[in-house]
Amino acid sequence: MPSYGFLSTHPPTRCGLATFNSALAAQLTADGTRGGIVRVTDHGDDQRPGPGVVHTWSARTPAGWRDAAAVLNTFDVAIVQHEYGIYPGNDGEDVLPLLRRLTVPSIVVLHTVLRLPSARQKSLLERIVATAGAVVTMTDTARDRLLVGYAVPPGKVTVIPHGAAELSGVPVDRRARPHLLTWGLIGPGKGIEWSLRALARLQDLEPTPTYTVAGRTHPKVIEHHGETYRAGLHQLGAQLGVSHAVDYQDVYHDQESLGRLIRSADVVVLPYDSREQVTSGVLIEAVAAGVPVVATAFPHAVELLTGGPGLVVPHQNPAALATAVRRILTEPGLSARLAGRVRPLAAHLRWPAVAARYGTLAEQLVEVRPPAVSAASV
Repeated sequence: MPSYGFLSTHPPTRCGLATFNSALAAQLTADGTRGGIVRVTDHGDDQRPGPGVVHTWSARTPAGWRDAAAVLNTFDVAIVQHEYGIYPGNDGEDVLPLLRRLTVPSIVVLHTVLRLPSARQKSLLERIVATAGAVVTMTDTARDRLLVGYAVPPGKVTVIPHGAAELSGVPVDRRARPHLLTWGLIGPGKGIEWSLRALARLQDLEPTPTYTVAGRTHPKVIEHHGETYRAGLHQLGAQLGVSHAVDYQDVYHDQESLGRLIRSADVVVLPYDSREQVTSGVLIEAVAAGVPVVATAFPHAVELLTGGPGLVVPHQNPAALATAVRRILTEPGLSARLAGRVRPLAAHLRWPAVAARYGTLAEQLVEVRPPAVSAASV
């Protein structure tokens, strides 16, 4: 099996890419395969390297991509997580010279494919795809958007879904009242204000639902705005008269406690404002856990939930949100039918299956790699 070098944000940094990379790296090296993390850090991050981290690329290090590339070149394959905001330079452009400096095959995982990118973002992503050995999108929507909106070779693009933890063995902790759940890093755009307004429309149910909002405020939101968004949610809940029914858990759950929380939910609510989001790890985790989902019509939700294990509603529409939740809680058999639609999806969403597809892609790249030319033969 090839060895793997991973380039990404990584714990203790708390963000979606860090969580994704940690899970993928753990799965690909679980059998003893050699691997190492080149961790990307920003201002304010805890710079201490955690387990598996072999090098840290700090945003404060000029031309830090040189040393990062040198470390990645000590592995057989480099797996690079891409998001515009995590690498130094305008739109994270410093990842491009790193990719060009690699002497080993690279797999670039695209967490965002913008429908309306700036000229700089479009050009940068096209050059990244041209330089990479292979590119992964996590949804068909993202792949289609990439092929239609960008000048990229279709043969380089593979769709591999976002992975999910195995939660089927986690006990289901059913509560006395219906339990709604939203989790993840909190900040503007999360749409929780729409869920609060929907909750106010469900107060006639007996028993009335409770709503858990689990997660800390996003570090970048705190850096620029403090806890203004969270404070506004508390104020709105009080104005709507639903504060007593909302549990704000200002913590970062580990996988075990998060699994128990997800399995306790009757409905996962994803009221996101984004119309661009082509990948949602939270959505995948909810679907794989067999919990019915109500989500706004962001691209990943439309692709995964339409005719599947959830209901899709318009953005910023608390009446539609409340109606969908009410249906799941009250319509006989609906919740079970939605949960039943997960079974055909669940197997290929688990991390072992997802990592196996990355392993196959990596082996293909290594097999077609031109043989190295030794100094003695030149």
